[in-house]
Amino acid sequence: MKILMVLTSHDRLGDTGQKTGFWLEEFAAPYYVFKDAGAEIVLASPKGGQPPLDPKSDAPDAQTAATVRFSGDADAVAALAATRRLADVAKDEFDAVFYPGGHGPLWDLAEDRDSIRLIETTFSAGKPVAAVCHGPAVFRHARGALGEPLVKDKRVTAFSNAEEDAVGLGDVVPFSLEDMLKANGAAYERGEPWQSYVVTDGRLVTGQNPASSEEAAQEVLRLLR
Repeated sequence: MKILMVLTSHDRLGDTGQKTGFWLEEFAAPYYVFKDAGAEIVLASPKGGQPPLDPKSDAPDAQTAATVRFSGDADAVAALAATRRLADVAKDEFDAVFYPGGHGPLWDLAEDRDSIRLIETTFSAGKPVAAVCHGPAVFRHARGALGEPLVKDKRVTAFSNAEEDAVGLGDVVPFSLEDMLKANGAAYERGEPWQSYVVTDGRLVTGQNPASSEEAAQEVLRLLR
């Protein structure tokens, strides 16, 4: 079982002067779900190397059992620091692809041609594609076999407008995930803010927010089994 996890390389939160990147819990929780299941995990990002960490996700109040485990796991820290360039692995064979969020993907992975091609080929091969929180930004331009949006007529979730407004970034992000998915013909769903909410439609798995990360990864394993 070989799973590709794709992280952002983008570190600027619009024009705010603040840093962004990937959200630690959304990487760490799925990473250990996969690792503990015996999966081979490959980490990639558009630029390769160390992906930028959203500093807010490493704050004391954002810590979880998975993030604490990660911080003490020298092998995992080293693996994250040496992600492969997405262009170099996008044509490799994987059993599933998983996209953690953080705001970074809104700027780079949403527009990345290698990522779009990876999603389209993985999905067309009948393999699971999963994304959590802001990770579903990667579906913005992905297309299905008939050339229509990949998410059209599919049940999905992602970070909601209510949650984006709650963190004060509704006017900062380049686009709303909820609005984008609806515009692409998806049947967007959301649960309560900040609570785990995961939607599986065929081989497409989406999670609403950081709390959904572990459950989304478990759904990927269920599909692979």
